[in-house]
Amino acid sequence: MASDRTKFYLDKQNAKWKGVCAGIADYTGIDSTWIRLGAVLLTFMGGFPWTLIAYVAAAMLGDKKPLHLYEDAQQQKFWQGVRQSPARTTRELKSHFREIDHRLADLEIYYTSSNKQLADEIDSLR
Repeated sequence: MASDRTKFYLDKQNAKWKGVCAGIADYTGIDSTWIRLGAVLLTFMGGFPWTLIAYVAAAMLGDKKPLHLYEDAQQQKFWQGVRQSPARTTRELKSHFREIDHRLADLEIYYTSSNKQLADEIDSLR
């Protein structure tokens, strides 16, 4: 399912015409208004035939976005970050798991050490 969340989809729910700009906006996390404005400017600034060809090709080749691709907005932001910079996301996850591992190791050392005060507290609870 993770590969489904990292590919480009046409966003027909937020579409104005075919859903290409809304799909690009969903893929990148940039507001769709800016994507649409950029497409119009690129078209009128000399890229007319190529922009139109690329748009039509994306509209024909793109898959429709599944209705429940993300569970919530936080998950959508996470996957947009993964698509923008997979290496950064991987580093963040490794760092987070490393921090959890260090905290668990500290807890294990604390509870398995020969701490006299802790041993007395445990014995008093029995």
